[in-house]
Amino acid sequence: MPQGDIETYYKDGQWKNKREGTDRAFGAGYTTKEDAVAAGREAAQADKVEHIIKNQDGVISEKNSYGNDPRNVPG
Repeated sequence: MPQGDIETYYKDGQWKNKREGTDRAFGAGYTTKEDAVAAGREAAQADKVEHIIKNQDGVISEKNSYGNDPRNVPG
């Protein structure tokens, strides 16, 4: 069963990743958003869950789904 979605966010001067439903970041803190996004993407792909990427101000900038999408969208 897939674990919670992965969220990439900025806090306390570092970019971090955490699983939905937890308060703790996993992995190292990252100095660049790109490094954190790459690590978050890898975890989301491995777990087949959604990856939510936030800007420094906390606004969602991007979402990527690596699991089974529940809707059937042609095209």
